[in-house]
Amino acid sequence: MAQDSADRPTLVNLQDVHLSFGAVEVLKGIDLTVAKGDAVSIIGPSGSGKSTILRCINGLAQPQAGRITVAGVRVDALRSEAERIALRKRIGVVFQQYNLFPHLTVLQNITLAPVRILKVPRAEAEGHARDLLARVRLADKVSAYPGELSGGQQQRVAIARALAMRPELVLFDEVTSALDPEMVGEVLAVIRALVREGLTSILVTHEMRFAEEISDTIAFTENGRIVAQAPPAELFYKSGNPRIRQFIGGFQGFRDAVQDREGI
Repeated sequence: MAQDSADRPTLVNLQDVHLSFGAVEVLKGIDLTVAKGDAVSIIGPSGSGKSTILRCINGLAQPQAGRITVAGVRVDALRSEAERIALRKRIGVVFQQYNLFPHLTVLQNITLAPVRILKVPRAEAEGHARDLLARVRLADKVSAYPGELSGGQQQRVAIARALAMRPELVLFDEVTSALDPEMVGEVLAVIRALVREGLTSILVTHEMRFAEEISDTIAFTENGRIVAQAPPAELFYKSGNPRIRQFIGGFQGFRDAVQDREGI
């Protein structure tokens, strides 16, 4: 978790972002700021716009109004696919599904984009990939195929693949939602270590304890709006918003924790 974000440059800034799909208004004026080195978690009920915010940040969704700036780039002003591809070279994304190529080995999956898109020499890309596999605790799976790995292992390969592009920002979109419970911990441990190393990240997650532990800021979404942004201790335990208290209290352990802090 980073400290003193006010002293570090802003990497991501969303101002009054609106997005609709047909008659359905999905985002209704999103404001969000992320400093370099920050870990920001976005939480809230399903359908509240969390994943759409990430899609806007990396140019996969185009808002109808508002400003989005990432590392000095006006994302909402990008019009060509070439411009969006240039942006995505700087932003890593890890999705719910692993999206690994089943016919390629782990090493080949990780080196494919750096070699083809960034034109990194293959030997350099492979050396970096091996270093990344060690960081995600899969150094012995270099030659394995995705079908030979567990879901947690595949997700860790997907994280290594995102990091192989040396991104300035990584977006994690519900990366544990497709995993069996026993595999969740191994993926969260990898993300925890990356955040502690200073990786700038935005995470959409339902892992409340994890969000509390690693986040500099928690943003709570409801009906297409961010209704609260605060440090974890403030949002989880001191919020006067009854909807937030109801949502947090629905996760096992949090209701008791809030009551303990309040002396109930």
